[in-house]
Amino acid sequence: MLTYSFTDIGSDSLYHHLYQCIRSDILSGKLASGEKLPSKRSFAKNLGVSNITVENAYAQLLAEGYISSVPKKGYYVREISGMIPSAGVNTENRPQQDISKKRCVADFVSNRINPEQFPFSIWAKLLRETLLNYHEELLEAPPWGGVLKLRHAISAHLKAFRNMDVSEEQIIIGAGTEYLYGLLIQLLGRDKVYAVENPGYHKIAQIYESNGVQCCFIPVGKTGMDVGELEKSACHVAHISPSHHFPTGIVTPVGARYELLGWATREEGRYIIEDDYDSEFRLVGKPIPTLQSIDRSERVIYMNTFTKTLASTIRISYMVLPGHLLEEFQKRLSFYSCTVSNFEQYTLARFIEEGYFEKHINRMRTYYRRIRDELVTAIRKSPLASCCEIAEEDAGLHFLLRMDTGLSDEELLHRAESAGIRLSALAQYYRNPAENVPRHTFIVNYSGFAGQEAANVVKMLAKCIFCG
Repeated sequence: MLTYSFTDIGSDSLYHHLYQCIRSDILSGKLASGEKLPSKRSFAKNLGVSNITVENAYAQLLAEGYISSVPKKGYYVREISGMIPSAGVNTENRPQQDISKKRCVADFVSNRINPEQFPFSIWAKLLRETLLNYHEELLEAPPWGGVLKLRHAISAHLKAFRNMDVSEEQIIIGAGTEYLYGLLIQLLGRDKVYAVENPGYHKIAQIYESNGVQCCFIPVGKTGMDVGELEKSACHVAHISPSHHFPTGIVTPVGARYELLGWATREEGRYIIEDDYDSEFRLVGKPIPTLQSIDRSERVIYMNTFTKTLASTIRISYMVLPGHLLEEFQKRLSFYSCTVSNFEQYTLARFIEEGYFEKHINRMRTYYRRIRDELVTAIRKSPLASCCEIAEEDAGLHFLLRMDTGLSDEELLHRAESAGIRLSALAQYYRNPAENVPRHTFIVNYSGFAGQEAANVVKMLAKCIFCG
C-alpha cells in the first residue's frame, strides 16, 4: 500500500499535497504505467485522512491525464512518457547567467530614486484610509479619463504651481506616458510626421516608430529644438521638453517658446507635445512657465508624470488636451478604459489634496540640491577639476560633465564600468553618433545617488581617467 507523510506541509491543503506526491511518483517512474492505485476508502484509511481528500487528489490527477478510471475496477496510472522532460532539456545543464559582475558603486544612468526618500508611512496611511472609506468608489469603473477626484486634484496643483488654468475634464490619466503617447497617435493620426529632439530620449522615437508613424529628428540648439529646421521639415507634431531637455539640460527661453508656438499656428493640424517630465525639480529660481500656459491657439498638449516625483514604479501619468481635441477624443477614443487602478488614483488624489505632495516636492528639492552640491563640490576639489567643466546643473536631476581627455568616450565608459560606476555619454543620445556630435561629455543623473559616497566615487572616477 502506498503511504505518504502529511507532516510539515505548511499551508498546502491535504488533497493538493497528496496529489503532488502521487504525481511525483508517476513522473519519476516509481509508479509504473498500468499500475493500479489503491481504492479511495482503503487509501484514506491507510493515510489517516478523509475519503474526500483522496477523492479530490484522484480527481485532479484524472483531470490532468496522469491516471485513468475504469468503471467498477478502479484507477490506473497512464502512459506518460511524453510528459517527462528528456535529458536534453535538463535545466541543471543549462549555462548559468554570470552573477559575478562587479557591484555597482554608483549608478548615474538609472532613473530609480533612493528608496529611503519615498514617503512610505504617509502613502500607507492614505492607502489604508482609502480602503476603509471608499468601498463603493474603489469597485466602480472609473470614467475613461480617470477618477474625477484625482483629475480635480491635478487641475488645482497645475493652477497653483504651473499657472495653468485647465479644467479637470481636460486631464486624461494613464498608466505611464508610453500608453498616453499611443492614444495621442490614434487621436492625431498615423499619417502625421512627428518631430523628436536630436539628441533626445531614445524611447520616445521608439514608441512612435513601433506605432507605425514617421519620425523626423530635429537638432537641438542652444535654445532648444531648432525652429528653422522644424519649419523646413514636413512635420506636423513636435515632441519637446522645453523646461529641461534631456540629455543636454537646456531650458528653452521664452522667446524660443513663442517661435515654437508660431510654427504650430502657421498651418492647420500642427501640434506641440510638451513633455514636462521633471520641471518640479528646478533647483534655482521659479519653474519656467509652461508652453501650455502661454498658448492661445490650443496647439499644445501638455504631459507630465508622477514617476519622477514619487517613484518610477508608480505608473501614473497624465496629459492635458486642448478643448477641441478633448471633444474629438471623447467621440473616437472614450471606449478605452482608464488603465490606472482606482486604489492608486484615490490614494494619489488625497496625497495631493491634503498637501503631502507639495511637502514631498519641497523636501526632495532640498535633498536633491544637497546631493548635487556634494557631487559638484567633490568634483571641484578632486583632480578632475583641472580637466573638466560642469554645465546645466540647475535645471533638473542631472548635469553634464565635459572632460578634456585623450580617451575615447567608449574607453572612459568602460573604465568607469569596471570600477562600478555607470555613466552615459551625450553622444549616445544622438540619432547618428558618427556625425559631428560633442565628445567627452557625460551625463550625471543623480536621482538615485545616495550622496554620502560622493567624494569616494569622484576619486574613483578620477583614477579611471588618469590611471586607467
